[in-house]
Amino acid sequence: MDFNMKKLASDAGIFFTRAVQFTEEKFGQAERTELDAHFENLLARADSTKNWTEKILRQTEVLLQPNPSARVEEFLYEKLDRKVPSRVTNGELLAQYMAEAASELGPTTPYGKTLIKVAEAEKRLGAAERDFIHTASINFLTPLRNFLEGDWKTISKERRLLQNRRLDLDACKARLKKAKAAEAKATLWNDEVDKAEQELRVAQTEFDRQAEVTRLLLEGISSTHVNHLRCLHEFVESQTTYYAQCYRHMLDLQKQLGSSQGAIFPGTFVGTTEPASPPLSSTSPTTAAATMPVGPSVAGLAPPGEAALRLEEVTPPASGTRKARVLYDYEAADSSELALLADELITVYSLPGMDPDWLIGERGNKKGKVPVTYLELLS
Repeated sequence: MDFNMKKLASDAGIFFTRAVQFTEEKFGQAERTELDAHFENLLARADSTKNWTEKILRQTEVLLQPNPSARVEEFLYEKLDRKVPSRVTNGELLAQYMAEAASELGPTTPYGKTLIKVAEAEKRLGAAERDFIHTASINFLTPLRNFLEGDWKTISKERRLLQNRRLDLDACKARLKKAKAAEAKATLWNDEVDKAEQELRVAQTEFDRQAEVTRLLLEGISSTHVNHLRCLHEFVESQTTYYAQCYRHMLDLQKQLGSSQGAIFPGTFVGTTEPASPPLSSTSPTTAAATMPVGPSVAGLAPPGEAALRLEEVTPPASGTRKARVLYDYEAADSSELALLADELITVYSLPGMDPDWLIGERGNKKGKVPVTYLELLS
């Protein structure tokens, strides 16, 4: 009992001494031990890493789950160490409503058939979104959370200890200074100065030891950056896969709807084979086509959809052609198009009057129209 009381009294005395030292420093009434410039830079980089990691984590959570109520629910499940229940994505819910509507309105009617086709596509989109969210959560969000809840808490704890050791050190310096001033006035015995010097040596040793521990942890932020860089690459890869899947699903749906719409509204052109937007290539279709060699005009050639392209009359331009690498597989919609396989090389050129989003492609003795957005033009 007496030991515990003494320990509590000692702890209270240390806390009071630190509080006095901290207050006097704030008012400029006490000297403060400054850390070296390299250490200060490590502290600043650590704080910046923590702040930006928090912002990136929170915004990624919003990207993956825009519903704030759902995010709160997932957070509570995580804190309770319970498995988050499976949640239906918006695409899957829309698919369910469309399928039910088709069943009630008539699955054999043109509207009902279209509802079923769109519902199947939305269901595939919802499944792709679910896979993306799952992959991104494991490969990207989890490492960021682990840093904030693990490494950063350890760093913060050691920094607080370092702050306390510095306050103790500066308090010992102040006591030694006062002891020497009193000794000079012959009002203090030499053993008091010796005691103050001994306390200062102990405080300096503890401060140096804690500074080294904290420095090693702060230098470990470089390893954190390397780990987060790898996780960022994995996040981009999963996002790329997700958007590529979405593009393929919508392109397939567009082709299906185009063929069915042509049967319902004969004579109406439906652009089912033209990509609505470039899938992943940053090359503008119009710009790419403008840089292509233009071949001689072909009789009867008109923009796609207005007249059939007579491939036997197409000849390469006299000024030469260009090579192109295929970025994605492409299934020809009719005999005027050329089917493509990813990573193969083909010869391409443009013709007067062609839609700028398309080129003529040749592979061996086969030729046909190819979409520019599926190609990487080579110099």
